[in-house]
Amino acid sequence: MRNVEQYLLDKIRQNGSIHFTLIDPEEMISSKIVDIVEYLEMAGTTAIMVGGSTVASISQLDDIVKLIKGNIKIPVILFPNNLTGISKFADAILFMSLLNSNNPYFITGVQALGAPLIKQYGMESLSLGYIIIGEGSTAAYIGQAHSIPHDKSEVAASYALAAQYLGMHFVYLEAGSGSKKPVNAEMVAMVKQNLEIPLIVGGGIRTEAEARAVVEAGADIVVTGNLLEEDTVADRRIDRILAVIREAGKKRIKENCH
Repeated sequence: MRNVEQYLLDKIRQNGSIHFTLIDPEEMISSKIVDIVEYLEMAGTTAIMVGGSTVASISQLDDIVKLIKGNIKIPVILFPNNLTGISKFADAILFMSLLNSNNPYFITGVQALGAPLIKQYGMESLSLGYIIIGEGSTAAYIGQAHSIPHDKSEVAASYALAAQYLGMHFVYLEAGSGSKKPVNAEMVAMVKQNLEIPLIVGGGIRTEAEARAVVEAGADIVVTGNLLEEDTVADRRIDRILAVIREAGKKRIKENCH
């Protein structure tokens, strides 16, 4: 797919809010992937993100990305943890800086190492400020993040605004894969009030109520991932969450028109 960023912006404008599915190559059984991604595309997810905090095998990542791309038409976007998170077969990559890391490697270091490879592959990069919220997630541990507490909305808003002023095109508030507590609506609302670029929110969103809360607060993109690992495709929970995101997104569009 050409110009993934414009595709995403158009979808947000049309729907108010959209959904990404995160697939971790190390957590997903390959034999299930084709059925799952075909189902997700039909259900209405806007893009598939591929990556995870501990991805170490490039060949495994390549195989998963090729398998997904061969069976769906929506974009496949890399969510890299390191250089091993880059696959030339994806449509785009979240070229992200972990803004609240204590280690410069995750802020600019690995980006400098990966940039020539991304250019060589001719891959579209989506510039993103990545901000980890709350303690205890694998992403916080691996990324050596100085995590922002859930009740420090003003700090998250400052980091997000800094990302915008640095020229980044997206901001991602991440509670961490498998988090027991998603980013709260108050923080999402304060961050969104200070931003003019799309806001992504993920981590710990497992219910319709949680999805609705972050969309109504201002999330332009909602990410879920562990739902797949919990095999909730079978109980149709993803369908219900996608329906809630669509409903809340349309409500936001109507409110913005008045």
